[in-house]
Amino acid sequence: MSRAADGPHPHPLTPADLPAGDEWWHGCGECRIPVQGGAAGLAAHNRTVHDPRRDYGDRRIPITVRLDS
Repeated sequence: MSRAADGPHPHPLTPADLPAGDEWWHGCGECRIPVQGGAAGLAAHNRTVHDPRRDYGDRRIPITVRLDS
């Protein structure tokens, strides 16, 4: 069974936890996914999703359906 990590969460969880002037959500400019947590959340998203050392590429396979009439 899993348990919560020790200590406080490393990223803001509510709008009140954000620095003044920071927005609650940003859209990732690369993958267009909305990211919560302001600049800290966007930085965490970029470190985990768009880290070149962890970039496994897009594993989706395009499907082509031919409809012969």
